[in-house]
Amino acid sequence: MVPARSFEDVDLFAKPLDATTWPDFAQLAEDHRGVWAGCWCLNFHPEGRPQVHSPEQRRELKEARVRRGEAHAALVYDGTRCVGWCQFGPPGELPRIKHQKAYHEGLGELPDWRITCFFAGRTHRGRGVADAALAGAIEEIGRLGGGLVESYPEEVAGRKVSGPFLYNATVALFERHGFERTRQIGKHHWVVRRLVG
Repeated sequence: MVPARSFEDVDLFAKPLDATTWPDFAQLAEDHRGVWAGCWCLNFHPEGRPQVHSPEQRRELKEARVRRGEAHAALVYDGTRCVGWCQFGPPGELPRIKHQKAYHEGLGELPDWRITCFFAGRTHRGRGVADAALAGAIEEIGRLGGGLVESYPEEVAGRKVSGPFLYNATVALFERHGFERTRQIGKHHWVVRRLVG
């Protein structure tokens, strides 16, 4: 269990997604129509192309991955309730990142780990869930052996962006956690990296 910063009236902490925490993840996803109308946080996995599987099939595919140990996330809790998460995994587990062409044009080496998406339940948006999720993901990556960690957050300085659409979080959040920008891969997206020991 990873403690995180307290925001206002919440004291958030993180746990890894596994077979024992799957029901908590599933409840939060179900409370939000499978997240983005049935994504089930599967889009970045090899089988995750949108509109190929029904939401029910996507749920089953995600659960099977979790039970096989082939899906990673830091789940964020407020008390006993899961209120958000941060998905991460090795590149082979999460190959379907956005901005593929620009990403591969400037690629020197693949990272050991990718952080691909964040989700915060509607009751806890703007209350530090992404911060706690990223701290939990970094802690879990370290426990799993560490290495080079990469993500693709969005630069939001000087423009208004709706929080629910920041599936990759913000550059500022990653920089607060020791990541550095390495290159731009979209109009507002950057590759950020750091070593986790």
